[in-house]
Amino acid sequence: MSERVAVTIEDHVAEVALSRPEKLNALDLDMFRELDAAVVALRKARGVRAVVLRGAGENFCAGIDLEMLQQGAGEVMQELLSVDRESGATLAQRVAFGWRALPVPVVCAIQGIAFGGGFQIAMGADLRYAAADARFSIMESRWGLIPDMAISTTLRHVVAPDRIKELAFTARVFGAEEALELGIVTRIEDDPLGAARETAAMIARRSPQSMRGIKRLVNEAWSLSEREALTLEAAIQIDLLQSPNQGEAVRANLEERVPDFDD
Repeated sequence: MSERVAVTIEDHVAEVALSRPEKLNALDLDMFRELDAAVVALRKARGVRAVVLRGAGENFCAGIDLEMLQQGAGEVMQELLSVDRESGATLAQRVAFGWRALPVPVVCAIQGIAFGGGFQIAMGADLRYAAADARFSIMESRWGLIPDMAISTTLRHVVAPDRIKELAFTARVFGAEEALELGIVTRIEDDPLGAARETAAMIARRSPQSMRGIKRLVNEAWSLSEREALTLEAAIQIDLLQSPNQGEAVRANLEERVPDFDD
């Protein structure tokens, strides 16, 4: 797509790479713009059934590029905090929340470091596979700031409030085992990118409507009342039962063949 973000699509799986390995994939203004553009493009891309999100090189993302803040910080912050009228999210929030808002599942592979803004981008994914030596930090308090890249939504039902506060207050670096215990990562893998690709390929072989329905159900129902959640659950299922893809899933299983789904 460009020099900051690389996007490839193959066999219904899009792979998005933060591509500044020489800077540990640190986030400058161009990276923010291009990540936002990648999310918008994937939302419109017909045939994409899953996304793999990764960092190029040996790290996921070191967070904000401090050189960016030193060079015209006022103008930079004004753009990062500019609000999209439709979503109500700032540019900084969209590059993290955008992965959660995509209708298709997003699997993140984390190696090396995921600090600050990089940590928050990873939290927007549906699944997060981390290397055993991966390191994490909610680092914004070191710079007199709060984490403001949609962490209030992406971690709301994942980590207990006191644990998030402790990590954000101290800005301490923690490892993959603690991240797993907190629910921040889904699994620890010897090869997180290989595992992410394998899971994404498995998702891409399922009915795309079913996968989107599961993501919508979990993302939305956990914040609803029990009555509202039950209503949503039934509504999604009714839509699926009336779809050609659901019939194709049944026929393919009975005939022991690979299903041919319509996107």
